Formats: sequence, C-alpha cells, structure tokens
Amino acid sequence: MAVKTKSIAQEQPSEDAPRHLNKAATRAYSGQKNQQVDNKQIAEFLPMVHKIARQVVTYLKPPLSFEDLVSAGTVGLVKAAREFDPSRQVKFKTYAYIRIKGAILDELRGWSFVPANLNKRIQDALRLSQKILEETGSAPTEEELSEKLEIPIDELYKTLEIARAQHFVSLDWFGEDAPPLCNLLAAANTATADQQAERAELTDKLAEAIEHLPQKQRQIIIFYYQQHLTMKQIAEVFEITESRVSQLHSSAIFNLSVRLKEWKDARL
Repeated sequence: MAVKTKSIAQEQPSEDAPRHLNKAATRAYSGQKNQQVDNKQIAEFLPMVHKIARQVVTYLKPPLSFEDLVSAGTVGLVKAAREFDPSRQVKFKTYAYIRIKGAILDELRGWSFVPANLNKRIQDALRLSQKILEETGSAPTEEELSEKLEIPIDELYKTLEIARAQHFVSLDWFGEDAPPLCNLLAAANTATADQQAERAELTDKLAEAIEHLPQKQRQIIIFYYQQHLTMKQIAEVFEITESRVSQLHSSAIFNLSVRLKEWKDARL
C-alpha cells in the first residue's frame, strides 16, 4: 500500500466526505440479518469516527492520511453495528466507541515501525528508569536520564516521543470521557468480577502515578486528557512553545509507563 504524500496534520475531510462515508457504511451494513442498529443510527455515529481519528493525529502523526484513519474507523463502526448485542446491557455508543478506536489502532499497528537501534534505546531508558525508581523511589529527571544514557537532551526528547507513540499503539492510552490514558471505559457490565476489580485497581494506580509526576507534567496530563485542551492551548497557558509542551507530555507518558510497569511487575 503506497504511503499518502499529504501531511496528516493538514488533512481535512471534504464537504462530501461525511456523505460518502455515510453511503459506504450503510451499503456495507445493508442486507444483514437481525439488524440491531439501523442505518440512521450508524450515520449518527459517523462524527464519532472523525473525533477519534483527530484524537490520534493530534500528536502521533502516523504515515497515514486522515481519511485512512476515518476509513478504518468507519469499518469498525459498521462491524459494531453488525455485532452489537443489546441483551448484554451495554449502550451502543460505548460499544461503538471501543470498536471504532480498536479499528483505528489496528490500522496504526500495521504502519508502526521503530528501527532496532531506537527500540533498544527506548528499552534501555525504561530499564534504567525502572532501576532508579526502585532504588530511590523517584523516577529520574530528564537531565539525569540524558546523562545516564550518554545522549544529548534533544535526543532524549526524540526518544521519548517515539516511546510515546509506541505506548499509544500498544497500550491504547487515550480516552474520550474517561479517566486519562487508559481505556478504562470498556463495557463494565460485560466484564467479570475479576476484570472489574483489576480495572478499578489500575485506575487507582494510574491516579497515584499521576500524583507523582513533576508539577508541570501533571498539569499537562490533566489539561490534555481531562480538560481536553489542545497542545497549542496548553502552550498558551504556560507561555511556552507547543514543541516544549509535546516534550513534557512525552516525558509524562514515559514516567507513567515506568510506574505502571513497576506495579504490574509486582503483581506477577
């Protein structure tokens, strides 16, 4: 599949795009037996596809066009409509959100590639941070990590931004109306008691990990995930550049991953 040449940040759906996607979705769904969600309802949820796709491209910038992600999400929406089972006492909006997001992430995974040398650096940074956290009870500062890894601070930031993208795709760390970073809104009514308990524990540990972040990183996480400010808006609040906000966001995600890994390892 050829990579699109348009910048994903500049990619915008044309006025005909919603109409085209509406037709494509309803055409794909039409003729199915035992329909639980009608064509009109599918069309009503198409804006959700666009919203989730925009959430992804705001900072990941994958080698795909906006339409690529919308197309994948639309397929996820159609599949959700086909497979939705109202007897499980889950709202279709919740189920559709999960399936749309999953379809977009699957598309991203197909394009995710980190060169071996960069992947090694990320793993080295994780191991080193984990070791320092275990020894001192605190995650290393950016300057400390840069010194220990023997790389310039700018290279560290690039490494952390790549790690952020890796964690996004592998851990699904973004939310809609949920607590930040993890998809903790997966239909609770369909989970087992053990799964619900684990989700609740993860939520507590995530909140605890956020509290341990440096103040500015913690504020950025809250602004971005809970108050839904853009990177540009956060930059205006702190009177710093948007690229600096992105760096601090990457560092915050990395620090959270280190602390949550510590919690996960302790449970094994």
